[in-house]
Amino acid sequence: MGRVTSMVSGAVLAALLAGCAGGYGESAPVAGPPAPTAQLTQPPARDPADLQVLFWSDSQRSERFRAMEQWFAGHEVPAARSPRALTKGAPLSAELQAEISALVQSSKTAGVMVLVDGKVVHEEYGLGMGPQDRWTSFSVAKSFTSTLLGAAVKDGHIASLDDPVTKYIPGLAGSAYEGVTVRQIATMTSGVRWNEDYSDPDSDVAKMNLFTIEYGPDAILAQMKALPREAEPGAKWVYKTGETNLIGLLVENAVGMPLAEYAKTKIVDPAGFEGDLFWMVDPRGGNIGGCCLSIRLSDYARMGQFALEGGKGVVPEGWFAEATDSAVDFGTSGFGYGYQWWTYPQGAYGAQGIFGQAITLFPDKRVVFAYIGNWQRASGGAERGQFLDLSRKIATTIK
Repeated sequence: MGRVTSMVSGAVLAALLAGCAGGYGESAPVAGPPAPTAQLTQPPARDPADLQVLFWSDSQRSERFRAMEQWFAGHEVPAARSPRALTKGAPLSAELQAEISALVQSSKTAGVMVLVDGKVVHEEYGLGMGPQDRWTSFSVAKSFTSTLLGAAVKDGHIASLDDPVTKYIPGLAGSAYEGVTVRQIATMTSGVRWNEDYSDPDSDVAKMNLFTIEYGPDAILAQMKALPREAEPGAKWVYKTGETNLIGLLVENAVGMPLAEYAKTKIVDPAGFEGDLFWMVDPRGGNIGGCCLSIRLSDYARMGQFALEGGKGVVPEGWFAEATDSAVDFGTSGFGYGYQWWTYPQGAYGAQGIFGQAITLFPDKRVVFAYIGNWQRASGGAERGQFLDLSRKIATTIK
């Protein structure tokens, strides 16, 4: 697979690595009703102004990030019948434990779990969080959606990543997505113009909710098919939450069920999740591909272990090696992007979202480093780099 090199400054790179939140916005109905295991939950009626997540106060985030099902509609799917046991391993050194605890306190992190060889070597909580609580994912969900894309390929619902996107989303025919492949939206190299700037009220990502208000179930197609092309497909990388929502729509159209329902058999059960999974829905009743599933900290770690072990036959052979190989290189920084996974120096990779959620994996050391949080700023400050440095330091101590 050819690589795309994206030259970015250190500041831009930091912002890109912060991840982002998705918004409501797939369109086109899901083929068929959700199966009984995906139960639709409806919260009490809320003032729309109180649903602007990016503008919640610190205390509101700490309370609501663990209870998103009380604020947004979504699908609930039950935990695995046979959860994967996470036994205790040899604890980290006292020095590393102290470093983790200090960073948890200083960064308003809600929990950290470290696995080595699938065993828990460190588990810690903050902000009143406990092992049974769930926490929202934001863009960590993108890597779940990527995994479901792989499962759809394995199951034969998607013939090839080199198929045109319009084969699965016919409503994009005649738009800038004409001639764009599934692989190119998976790597965000469609060449379609998109502005992901959260500080700009006129950015595409900021307008997603406006399209939802105006177009309802047709919001994502209305927005995405109107975008212009700025580069040839495959030639330029631009981070686009809207395209991950397209992947979610594409997968749902291909498999004929919501992402949450498909995730039950393709992630929750084989990865052995101990808690139920909640995944927000958009106005058409499908799940939001780019955002917004809620699970326990231990299940963030189980997802990482599932990826580390290759997906237990749920995805094509070698899928995770391919999905987490940098299709896009950010200059010579060692950072890059694969199929909705961020890639890091020395072969590490991970999933990450705003306000401090991440799953970071070090395959050569068999290490999974998962954390969830309520950082002060959506894109973070120094925290992302501090956690990446600390996780790398832990990995170097493993024989």
